[in-house]
Amino acid sequence: MADKYIPQEIESQWQRRWAESGLYATRQDPTRPKFYFLTMLPYSSGDLHIGHWYAMAPSDAAARYRRMKGDNVFFPIGFDAFGLPAENAAIKHGIHPYRWTWSNVEHMRGQLRSMGAMWAWDREAVSCDPRYYAWSEWFFLKLYEHGLAYRKYAPVDFCPTCNTTLAREQVWGDDRHCERCGTQVVKKELNQWFFKITDYADELLRFDGIDWPERIRVAQTNWIGRSEGAEVEFTGVRSQESGDLITVFTTRPDTLWGATFMVLAPEHLLVDKLTTAEHAEAVAAYKYQASRQSEIERTSTDKEKTGVFIGAYATNPVNGERIPIWIADYVLTTYGTGAIMAVPAHDDRDFAFALKFGLPIIPVIERTDQRAKSAVWEGSVVGDFDGALRAAGLKWDWLTIAGRGRFYAVALEGDAQVAAYTSFLQAHLKPGHWADVVGRGWQVVFHDGPVTLDSVRADAAIMARCHAGYDYTRQFRTTMEMWWAVEWYRDLLYHAEYGAMIHSAAFSGVPGDVAKQKVTDWLAERGVGKFAINYKLRDWLISRQRYWGAPIPMIYCPVCGIVPVPYADLPVLLPEDVEIPATGENALKFHEGFLHVKCPQCGGDATRETDTMDTFMCSSWYNYAYVAPYWKAGEPLSRDDTPWDPQAGAYWLPVDQYTGGPEHATMHLLYTRFFTKALCDIGVLPFREPMLRLFNQGIILGPDGQRMSKSKGNVVAPDEWVERYGADTVRAYLMFIGPWDAGGPWSAQGIEGVRRFLERVWSVVVEPGNGDQGSGDKGQPVLTKSGGAEDRGQEADLVAQTRTLRHMTHKTLQKVTEDIEAFKFNTLLAALMEFNNYLVKAKETAVYGTPAWDEAVDMLLLMLAPETPHITEELWQRRVQTRRVSENPSGLFRAAASVHVQPWPVFDPELARADTITLVVQVNGKVRDRIEVATGITEETARELALAQPAVQKWLEGKSVRKVIFAGGRLINIVVG
Repeated sequence: MADKYIPQEIESQWQRRWAESGLYATRQDPTRPKFYFLTMLPYSSGDLHIGHWYAMAPSDAAARYRRMKGDNVFFPIGFDAFGLPAENAAIKHGIHPYRWTWSNVEHMRGQLRSMGAMWAWDREAVSCDPRYYAWSEWFFLKLYEHGLAYRKYAPVDFCPTCNTTLAREQVWGDDRHCERCGTQVVKKELNQWFFKITDYADELLRFDGIDWPERIRVAQTNWIGRSEGAEVEFTGVRSQESGDLITVFTTRPDTLWGATFMVLAPEHLLVDKLTTAEHAEAVAAYKYQASRQSEIERTSTDKEKTGVFIGAYATNPVNGERIPIWIADYVLTTYGTGAIMAVPAHDDRDFAFALKFGLPIIPVIERTDQRAKSAVWEGSVVGDFDGALRAAGLKWDWLTIAGRGRFYAVALEGDAQVAAYTSFLQAHLKPGHWADVVGRGWQVVFHDGPVTLDSVRADAAIMARCHAGYDYTRQFRTTMEMWWAVEWYRDLLYHAEYGAMIHSAAFSGVPGDVAKQKVTDWLAERGVGKFAINYKLRDWLISRQRYWGAPIPMIYCPVCGIVPVPYADLPVLLPEDVEIPATGENALKFHEGFLHVKCPQCGGDATRETDTMDTFMCSSWYNYAYVAPYWKAGEPLSRDDTPWDPQAGAYWLPVDQYTGGPEHATMHLLYTRFFTKALCDIGVLPFREPMLRLFNQGIILGPDGQRMSKSKGNVVAPDEWVERYGADTVRAYLMFIGPWDAGGPWSAQGIEGVRRFLERVWSVVVEPGNGDQGSGDKGQPVLTKSGGAEDRGQEADLVAQTRTLRHMTHKTLQKVTEDIEAFKFNTLLAALMEFNNYLVKAKETAVYGTPAWDEAVDMLLLMLAPETPHITEELWQRRVQTRRVSENPSGLFRAAASVHVQPWPVFDPELARADTITLVVQVNGKVRDRIEVATGITEETARELALAQPAVQKWLEGKSVRKVIFAGGRLINIVVG
């Protein structure tokens, strides 16, 4: 046996022996509690990167711990193997996606085995295996059968040169061009398949019975975007033609009286119909421009607002006002109805749009803060205006606008103050001049009376008078635009809060807390609106115009229409004799043998669906596939089948612990929840949530602290580090690098420290200590029978050393147990490093070789076994070989068995508790001393000890003790005077 720690000599050996012995084989044991531990499956890209290790190694450690705790742990692995990278490789390297993928899978299997994880390889599942995707197709048919799969037209990114749709990942750059040919991408409508995830929107907002991170729950809640409001019917009119109803969804029906224009999404079905001839060219150009942008780009708050008037108008049903209809890219057909009533006074996007295009902005909701402002230009008033302001108790400052002069900046608050101010302001204004009151009142005060900005007509009247009286104002198209030029006003001009309704006819004065409901009821009574719930969530588009994916099992017959493939004919196999076009087009469209088929209903000529399924379909149910992969392979399927062994499913499901990255919050993690709920309703599953507990790891960064990328040259490949340091060192370093949910940068210096730690562990276990000099066969110190003082001193030292060693052992075990339960691997390893350092020193004392020493070393290996499985197995087996079964001083191990089937040790709370604590002594609140005292010291004893300390007594001289405060057994404060 090697006396030095050489991981390259032991790790592959133990991996082979574990595999040969079936140590990690899956066994259903109804006498033991099951624990299904799952980490997100890797994509078959060809190489495991260090991020995979960072996700998987701690998961493996936690799964091993659960096994040692007595659970029957299921820890499977597989590969997400369909998708675009395989087709890209086929085009780039001239290799078939099938061969590229399976070659990658085989390579990655070897990499995963080098990790030493307890994968259940006997339950591996690969999503591109026909035995797997047969069930993906079966699920599609079941969803279709239950009305949860449907086909409709929807916009996609399309490359005109390649003549194909593009996935989001294939659209590059700010100008949104095709990654292959550089052509600018456009939007195109295609007939595609969807899953009705929106049917489950409300249930997906509930997280009852599952322990998932708050950030995932918030992300999914925001993504679903449930909002309550009203659908309102406007009438769109072009010239004198009869109108078309335009349905608008709004969360703020209480603001309807402030709608001054309407905005349609460029893709709205009524745009072309309502556009007038003189605006058609501009509208067409704008629609094309919008089609080249992503939804994220279109809705960015930083993006300058753009739009085009289409020449038509809509009638507001609450007041009969005609408002212009525009199209703008910030309105999407995928949210609401694709049409909005624009209320610029109370929506930030509408406000910016109205300012840019000179559209009226009419406030209709009162500010709740009661604030108002007034700018009175110097020279526009007569008399003692300053005195009037002072008499009214108002404060003002002089502010200046370059090129316009200075003005009284008057701050107001409340209706009474605004009314009084408006009255004396009017009395001081010169003829032909005016001043504003914004925030409350919303008035332009002229010398002959105020005009309130309460309607589009009032806005026009105000601007007509201003234009006539002062040439400077001719640059402004609306009152609000004129006010916006006074920067001091800007914080009051727009708000989105709820408040009392104003400028809203009979509804003026209705409080904000009831306004929405009252207006909604009023709309419903008149048949022009109704209560509605809207979601940002859209149905799941699963069609992909790609070859390398699970086929959609549908047939198109000119006589029968859309016909499902019979269950018994599954799987619809991907033909292997295809050539992937260099353009990236779907090869299935050109494969005669695949495309042409007989209709299952009438027997006539028909064609297959050539779209394949989104790869997220495969990963939405892989957690179920693992319990019995490739179930019923080679057998004809039926609609009444179960997709996995019922006994295995009943035993293992659902997943108890899931780990993976938070970046999957709104796709995979949402889809798998939907899928589970749908399968439950269909009758396939007896539960409604796929994973009971979820933990999100952070991101492992490059040595420069940046996210790893090939372009930055900071990617860390794990294979070379495993070859240099061994898998255990890489595993332990990744766990030690920082909190698992936070991540951290890779460091070559840091991994060196972890390697030295494992070398010291090896030394503690393998190398003899010096504490056995003068001892018996078993390392027990030989004490003479004379009973002399020297012997009694040795015995007392040994007793003290034993007590301290057992305290350190059980204290560390308590810490490690608590930390591994909470996935705090970094602090767990720090505690083990500290414990091992203590053992290095203890090894040189008389406690070496005692039962307490054996207990400490056994526990060290057991605590390290989940994190570093190879070195602990090697050291454990060495210890097993050096002692007989009867010589098991610690009572911990099962003879000749793997360390990984040993029970997790249980700490003794009394031994783990410290014998002493540090008592902080204060005099009048200032720390004067610290003393070591017994744990559980009484107040009386603490007082006596504190008062007896020389460092304390000097602060008591000439003073009397008035009070002694004993706090929590760790602090005592002596109050003197």
